[in-house]
Amino acid sequence: MSLKSERRGIHVDQSELLCKKGCGYYGNPAWQGFCSKCWREEYHKARQKQIQEDWELAERLQREEEEAFASSQSSQGAQSLTFSKFEEKKTNEKTRKVTTVKKFFSASSRVGSKKAEIQEPKAPSPSINRQTSIETDRVSKEFIEFLKTFHKTGQEIYKQTKMFLEGMHYKRFQDMSIEEQSECTQDFYQTVAERMQTRGKVPPERVEKIMDQIEKYIMIRLYKHVFCPETTDDEKKDLAIQKRIRALHWVTPQMLCVPVNEEIPEVSDMVVKAITDIIEMDSKRVPRDKLACITRCSKHIFNAIKVTKNEPASADDFLPTLIYIVLKGNPPRLQSNIQYITRFCNPSRLMTGEDGYYFTNLCCAVAFIEKLDAQSLNLSQEDFDRYMSGQTSPRKQEAESWSPDACLGVKQMYKNLDLLSQLHERQERIMSEAKKLEKDLIDWTDGIAREVQDIVEKYPLEIKPPSQPLAAIDSENVENDKLPPPLQPQVYAG
Repeated sequence: MSLKSERRGIHVDQSELLCKKGCGYYGNPAWQGFCSKCWREEYHKARQKQIQEDWELAERLQREEEEAFASSQSSQGAQSLTFSKFEEKKTNEKTRKVTTVKKFFSASSRVGSKKAEIQEPKAPSPSINRQTSIETDRVSKEFIEFLKTFHKTGQEIYKQTKMFLEGMHYKRFQDMSIEEQSECTQDFYQTVAERMQTRGKVPPERVEKIMDQIEKYIMIRLYKHVFCPETTDDEKKDLAIQKRIRALHWVTPQMLCVPVNEEIPEVSDMVVKAITDIIEMDSKRVPRDKLACITRCSKHIFNAIKVTKNEPASADDFLPTLIYIVLKGNPPRLQSNIQYITRFCNPSRLMTGEDGYYFTNLCCAVAFIEKLDAQSLNLSQEDFDRYMSGQTSPRKQEAESWSPDACLGVKQMYKNLDLLSQLHERQERIMSEAKKLEKDLIDWTDGIAREVQDIVEKYPLEIKPPSQPLAAIDSENVENDKLPPPLQPQVYAG
């Protein structure tokens, strides 16, 4: 909004609303009196200055470490400056700078009022904090020990990783969406990998190992912030797919054409292991570890098919079996885990290799379950609706198909279940016919009542007043006196 607004009849005190930088546009109190353009420039300058200071700090610490290492060579028993000390020094100075930058860019400093201060979220329980802290410390030590073998390249990687984590911390305060955080993470993966290949001349196989450790170190620290965040509908999707799988509990392997015979003990054990692996995926925090659970589950499925068919399994056999395993296991927070892997896993792992192939099949299995209908299972719509509503379930195994060594109690149980199912279906038919008859009677009664009402309206009943009394037949005959008397009966003795 410029000074030209006066021409439109707006009368304000321009000296109080102009941008501090004197660009001629109006400032905003939320931006410390700057206009939007100048505020972005100031923010960019402050950010560049902070990055430059971080680089200078890292270079100074690196020089100190090299000097300490050189001095340690002259005396026995002296130890070089370890990565832990390097991290401690850097963290101390970083904490001071982060506090200054946070005060400069916090909402309270922009608005100048206590009402605008952002309230910190409720802290988790102490037990969760202790558990997270222990795991974070362990992963940090492992990451530092791993990078020690790469010397100067390891120091550079550690410095970049720490800077990225601090940048993500700032972005969370800026209310960045989960998609934007995912994009930043993917860009960081790609930048680090390219820098190691071009500048460090690191072989591809070592680059892959380093990227796996970087992903583990980063995601352990960011897990509680980026897994199933409240700003997304991941939890809603989790509940929807869980409810859907529960409603499909009646689906049998035969309906999906699953080439797995669970009566074989070895195959049954593999199916149990596959279900265990797909459920265990939710307990992992690193995307690579979650993918490893999916891969182990898939390999158990391939082995179960191979044992059943006595030949190597094909892709056409694998996907229906994976769908059956998901239906039988109903993994917790399935959609959240898929979204987490998609957003924050190293893209090279998802685009190539067996992990990416198995993960793609899992996504296809979930999409099939969400859209599964009667046609997919070769069922009639009536049977599908009855199975989904729980009115009935598919028939169990017939008694003739049981092996001779099967338990008699199990046979009798399935026989009784079959009889109960038949009785239930018969009762349902009787109730349906009874309701239909009741409806027909009600309709017939209503029809008769309507017909009677129509007749009454068409031919209304009219009640006439009583007529005059009738006169004697011979009242108008003047010659009545001349008539002979009526005959009387004569009695003769006889």
